[in-house]
Amino acid sequence: MRDQDGWYSGVPAHVFLRRRERVLEELGDGAMILPAAPILYRSRDSQLPYRPDSELFYLTGFTEPEALLVLRGFADEERALLFVRPRDPAAEQWSGSRLGPERARERFGVDAAHPIGELDDRLPKLLAHARRIHFRLGRRRSVENLVIQALEEARSRGSRKGRGPRSVVDPGEILDEMRLRKGPEEIAALREAVRVTVEGFRAALTAAGPGRGEWQLQAELEAAFRREGAQGPAFATIVGSGTNACTLHYVDNSDELGPGDLVLLDAGAEVRMYAGDITRTFPVGGTFSPAQRAVYEVVEEARAAAVQAVRPGVTVRDVHDAAVRILTEGLMELGVLSGSVDELIGRKAHRRYFPHRTSHWLGLDTHDPGDYIRDGEHRRLEAGMVLTVEPGLYFVPASAQEPDGAPEADHPYEGIGVRIEDDVLVTSDGAEVLSRALPTEADEIVEMVGGQGFIQ
Repeated sequence: MRDQDGWYSGVPAHVFLRRRERVLEELGDGAMILPAAPILYRSRDSQLPYRPDSELFYLTGFTEPEALLVLRGFADEERALLFVRPRDPAAEQWSGSRLGPERARERFGVDAAHPIGELDDRLPKLLAHARRIHFRLGRRRSVENLVIQALEEARSRGSRKGRGPRSVVDPGEILDEMRLRKGPEEIAALREAVRVTVEGFRAALTAAGPGRGEWQLQAELEAAFRREGAQGPAFATIVGSGTNACTLHYVDNSDELGPGDLVLLDAGAEVRMYAGDITRTFPVGGTFSPAQRAVYEVVEEARAAAVQAVRPGVTVRDVHDAAVRILTEGLMELGVLSGSVDELIGRKAHRRYFPHRTSHWLGLDTHDPGDYIRDGEHRRLEAGMVLTVEPGLYFVPASAQEPDGAPEADHPYEGIGVRIEDDVLVTSDGAEVLSRALPTEADEIVEMVGGQGFIQ
């Protein structure tokens, strides 16, 4: 919820402390530097809504801009330090209150906090005894210059003094693995993000009708997000009607819904910094055409098979393969592909109609970090991981294809795009579909759209 200082997760301070302690242990004789996300501008001095950096938030809960966290695994004291904006009544009148160093230290339980303006003087000394610096190059040029300065200092004098950093390492080497397995507080936030996302979908589907604008469905959905307490959408909402559904990241949302259109709606609410991510495809008039329903039922069967495959010990590739097999078999039944299933899968014939993967990790980021292949092996699922399951079929109109991308056979599916996406938590003995409250079966989708009537 939001308090006077900004958006906070409601997570107890000891959770962030425990995460930092784990990082400090992993760092050994290294240091980690995590700067806040930059303030972005729409144009001139018009700022976009500020979204805090996920990694900095994960280890502190701090949400103000112009901040930086330093962790020192080698140190005996001042192992965790925050640099933050100082109190400034004049600036705060324009852009809101600031915690300032002292309140930040007390609230977030770090060893020390300093004004961000002191970073240039303090950081070189803080890094002097580190052997490695975990810092993401290209994130913040002013900090990067200080890191380079520390490396140059160690190169020129380290051999005589036997100290100083000698390498830069991506913080993801430690943080990505930590963030991949969600704790109870994170799962609670994800549940709420998905719940709010479902409410947004219900509002949008109720508002769908011929002549309505894609933008109007977006407005209904995002208004519901805010009514339910979300910070807003976790990513750009996709409302693709008709052939727009065949564009995977269509975000113009500028066309009117036609009476015979399918609409592909892909959206997610951000709640307490965590993202929901759901896709549903539905007929504008409340009735599938035979071709639309045939494609939809193939995708729905693939979704169900992929969800059924999710459990501890199974690889992410296994989940994808479960969806691909059903989609390939379905494309054969639709008369789009011909041959043996294994041969078609072997040459990736489905990629023309299903060009993306079935899953991605979900958490603080919509595409949360974490390797899908580790040490040459496909990642095996573990309890606490959260991933999407989102098979689809997209029959791009021939007019939009290159000559060598023409359909392999004549079929009535041109211009149809269907994707169905659920958010799934891996449990100790299987999986829980967090988005199960929003139906996926074709008849239930029809009932949601046609049974509610249209808002004219």
